[in-house]
Amino acid sequence: MTMEHVDPQNWLTQQSRRQFFYTSGLSLGSMALTSMLNAESGAASSVNPMTIRPTHHAPKAKRVIFLFMVGGPSQLDLFEHKPEVTRREGQPLPDSFLKEANFAQIQASKPKLLGTPWRFDRYGQHGTEISELLPHTAKIVDHITILRNCTADETNHFFAELQMNTGQRQPGGAGMGAWVTYGLGSMADDLPGFVVFNSTHRPRSKGATYSNGFLPSAFQGVPFRPKGDPILNLASPPGFSTDRQRRSIDAIKALNDERLTTTGDSEIAARVSAYEMAFRLQLSAPELMDLSGESKETLELYGLNDNPQPCFARDCLLARRLAERGVRFIQINFADWDHHSHLIPGHTNNCKHIDQGSAALVLDLKRRGLLDDTLVIWGGEMGRSSVAQKTNKEFIGRDHHLSAFTMWMAGGGVKAGTTIGTTEELGCFPEDPSDVVHVHDLQATILHLLGLDHEQLTYRFLGLSLIHISEPTRRTPISYAVFCLK
Repeated sequence: MTMEHVDPQNWLTQQSRRQFFYTSGLSLGSMALTSMLNAESGAASSVNPMTIRPTHHAPKAKRVIFLFMVGGPSQLDLFEHKPEVTRREGQPLPDSFLKEANFAQIQASKPKLLGTPWRFDRYGQHGTEISELLPHTAKIVDHITILRNCTADETNHFFAELQMNTGQRQPGGAGMGAWVTYGLGSMADDLPGFVVFNSTHRPRSKGATYSNGFLPSAFQGVPFRPKGDPILNLASPPGFSTDRQRRSIDAIKALNDERLTTTGDSEIAARVSAYEMAFRLQLSAPELMDLSGESKETLELYGLNDNPQPCFARDCLLARRLAERGVRFIQINFADWDHHSHLIPGHTNNCKHIDQGSAALVLDLKRRGLLDDTLVIWGGEMGRSSVAQKTNKEFIGRDHHLSAFTMWMAGGGVKAGTTIGTTEELGCFPEDPSDVVHVHDLQATILHLLGLDHEQLTYRFLGLSLIHISEPTRRTPISYAVFCLK
């Protein structure tokens, strides 16, 4: 089954000559009226772009929560203990490693190794080593799969963020959440299918990481604000009653339906859906953000019992509430891990913000029976080098590193308590060069867990059949997915 969207009806006969030349010359994308825009009755006015659609194969997961650590956390200080690097700290990186290294900023001809200042201990059934910076994450190692040999292609943060989120290294692509909701629809009736939290700094690529790209705008990620109205301009103006608003929306919908029937433009269907969603969100969004109904135990789990103010942990709790309400893809962006200098205070502070919330989310999902079909992903767009960028201890930091960095996954069918891959003793490169998890392998695996074949999830745009992963994966995604599944 190919999930490709094509024009199903007599589009040409419904167009005026002017409309035809306009769309064929300037906007061929509007010719691709998608199959999701066909109601069973054939009436375009009854279509919902978020209608649940069939999968290519039996899914393991129903939804995704992506904890995106913007800037690149240091795997060597959090997840991969390298005693040899600490033992040889201050010594130059061997030439055999240096000639293969791909630094972003280091200019020194002989960069020196930098060991971790933090202690590592073993946790869980398999004695997984975790840094003292992550005491809460250490408690969930038996629930997560650690991927140590993740690789990427782009040293520039802007383009690396795009590759991790859209599969492409240039703007214009659609984010993972957009592709997932396009392929599967959403289980939520009164909330967006793709929700984004930016309680800290947004990614450098800003909204491009959660853009709909060339997909219809109905699949754009919807940012939820940490303060005020959850969504900008959500509340009605004073004196504008619900009944009056309903009549206005119905009138606008009738006009949009007429235009949709004439042109088959998927953007009109997206607009109709957006009006209806905004109307329902006026009730559902404030209720979602109100944590007063959460138990004291739950607030303590997330560390929110004394401070329920907007923060990463609060976003994690809201992500669980969104998952319960059927939202398909939830992304929490946390910045910034880009510690070319001030590594020690920077990583110490960041871990205090994200550690408890990340672990609490996994535990909370598990105790509510949601973890089995919710895929949680933690990680950034790159890692950090095993050599120092600064030599002054007070300002010491690490440069970008692409050859092997760490992410973790939980739930959604992955094999819990497992560590996949390792690096050689200096932490620069995978011990087995063939055993890597490229960004595209990761994305293909995420889609596979959701029941989607990335080669069949296509969209017709400007005469092309576009897919999420626009470059070949480094291994057969199905075999890799099976490798890390239960």
